[in-house]
Amino acid sequence: MIYNFLSEYLSIIIFLFIALILSVGFIIANYLASPSNPDPDKLSAYECGFEAFDDSRMEFDVRFYLVAILFIIFDLEIAFLFPWAISLGNIGLLGFWSMMLFLAILTVGFIYEWKKGALDWE
Repeated sequence: MIYNFLSEYLSIIIFLFIALILSVGFIIANYLASPSNPDPDKLSAYECGFEAFDDSRMEFDVRFYLVAILFIIFDLEIAFLFPWAISLGNIGLLGFWSMMLFLAILTVGFIYEWKKGALDWE
């Protein structure tokens, strides 16, 4: 019984042990090799637009939400475009036109973002 178990799952167990050893090794190597004196640029405000560890109830600028909407538009487009392109030969004309409608809706969203000025960052 133990022979059947090892013959079927030994490669998976070895793979998991190697992955665990490599993961722990990379974390330890990163901890030992990384510098521990961050410069002021690393501690400055980056993408959020305000200082870190400040009041959490600050108002966000609307542009951040517009950028998030823009990211969702392109993310959805790519998430649906790849499977559609792979199965295009099987889904026929209805599948083609439904994807064209989907892309048209995303294009309207992109034009909305463009007109609102989300692509013009100051």
